[in-house]
Amino acid sequence: MFERLLTLAATVGLSGLPVLACTSLIAGKGATADGSVMITYAADSHNLYGELYLQPAADHPEGAMRQVIDWDTQRRLGEIPEISHTYATIGNMNEHGLAIAESTWGGRAELAGSGLIDYGSLIYITLQRARTAREAIMVMTDLVDRYGYSSSGESFSIADPDEAWIMELIGKGKDNPGAVWVARRVPDDCISGHANHSRIHTFPLNDKRECLYSPDVIDFARSKGYFNGKDRDFSFSRAYAEYDFGALRGCDARVWSYYNAHADGMEQYLRWINEASGEPMPLWVKPNHKLSADDLKAMMRDHFEGTPFDMTKDVGAGPYAVPYRWRPMTYTVDGKEYTHERAIATQQTGFSFVACLRGDVPDYLRGLLWFGTDDANTCVYLPIFCSVRQVPEALGHGDTNTLDWNANFWVNNYVANQAYNRYSQMIPDIRRVQRELEDSIRADVAAVEEQLRTFDREDALYVVQVLADHWSKTATRRYKELGDYLFVKFMDGNIKKQDEDGSFLRTEEGIPAYPQFGGYDDPRYFENIVKDAGERLRVRDIK
Repeated sequence: MFERLLTLAATVGLSGLPVLACTSLIAGKGATADGSVMITYAADSHNLYGELYLQPAADHPEGAMRQVIDWDTQRRLGEIPEISHTYATIGNMNEHGLAIAESTWGGRAELAGSGLIDYGSLIYITLQRARTAREAIMVMTDLVDRYGYSSSGESFSIADPDEAWIMELIGKGKDNPGAVWVARRVPDDCISGHANHSRIHTFPLNDKRECLYSPDVIDFARSKGYFNGKDRDFSFSRAYAEYDFGALRGCDARVWSYYNAHADGMEQYLRWINEASGEPMPLWVKPNHKLSADDLKAMMRDHFEGTPFDMTKDVGAGPYAVPYRWRPMTYTVDGKEYTHERAIATQQTGFSFVACLRGDVPDYLRGLLWFGTDDANTCVYLPIFCSVRQVPEALGHGDTNTLDWNANFWVNNYVANQAYNRYSQMIPDIRRVQRELEDSIRADVAAVEEQLRTFDREDALYVVQVLADHWSKTATRRYKELGDYLFVKFMDGNIKKQDEDGSFLRTEEGIPAYPQFGGYDDPRYFENIVKDAGERLRVRDIK
């Protein structure tokens, strides 16, 4: 989601920190409680509508061509030859349980690519053509070699039920349409991630099981003057990415928060996050416990809570501990530039997911996409198996200018945008409904998975479709009710009184009970008012 955000940044005249988006977290199969490979994705953009993409499997005649449409702008880039058979895809996953996510880091401006393939098309074309992560790497790099790469520096999470990889790729500039890249296999017992900054430093040069790279990845850097040392000391990140405060604090800090939540000793990397000193944060770490899908969902909802970057604690959170900051990211006071924190969970997410990929189940259960629209913090993650062949109505196409109360994206926004104003008061109600729904969904998925192992294939495909349709519709309806409830309960800064069953109280005469005054949670709010206008507002004795 990079180009669109750069356009926005240029429009408002931003400098310093890059306005970048998207986060992807990874857990190897030995690092998860159920033995699945997991990757996550938050597709962050101020203009992206949250919908579930679907492309049916298809056979294509000889000579057929495929249109290439830029994902960010929907601009037609050209066309390439189609292959004879393409796989079915649902979201960022295909029928074989291959899943791909991304985050943009931009890199050296002179290396902005040229050609037919943008980063979004690279993902979705590859999902139609590859069965495994290793095959996906080959397809992706072949596509940019053949047709050119039109985007900037990009990190990809590429995973199947057996293994997960990080691949980083950047173009060679307008006069050279190819790309340089490196891909590293994440150890099975480790977790990793990327968030808009290149994460691969040195890498093994003679271990094709664990590391793949373009033949010219080092020589090209030398030819451009980016590197002049020995091959073994070459750092992809140092050569091709750009280092500033935003790349570390605004990007690597998100990965650090993931590591910090699940591994010991992460304090040592705070110097790297804050000042790029000491050892770079590792590409992966071994967690101190095995992670579940719920752990990954929780990380997608992270605002640095409990860390030095906790967004609920500084005065910018306002009197309601709001863990959100509106853009632009940077601002200037007394000639000095400052920044808001940039957490994993953010208001401008179009959709997010946690993909769980397993090899010990029937093929129609091999990939499970826990899919949510809008802000990951407040959404409900819905169960979409890799064999789903129709987009549930609530997850279908729309846009950010057209309100639709039947759309999951819009009701999630209805709930979230109310909470952005009075977060500490509203989030308990949101969490209550969110947990209620996700607990029920989790129980349903477990029961269905157990039963489907004994079903024939056609019956199983019917059941997973019904599961997706039911919970998409149910969660959408329930969140519309939640949004209405929040609107009534917190109307005009008040808090309506409620009975034990949650209904709003009335007097004996039948009129609504007099509400409570919600007030403000943080005493610093009043302190700041007094500092600014205290003498005017001070209560005086009147004689």
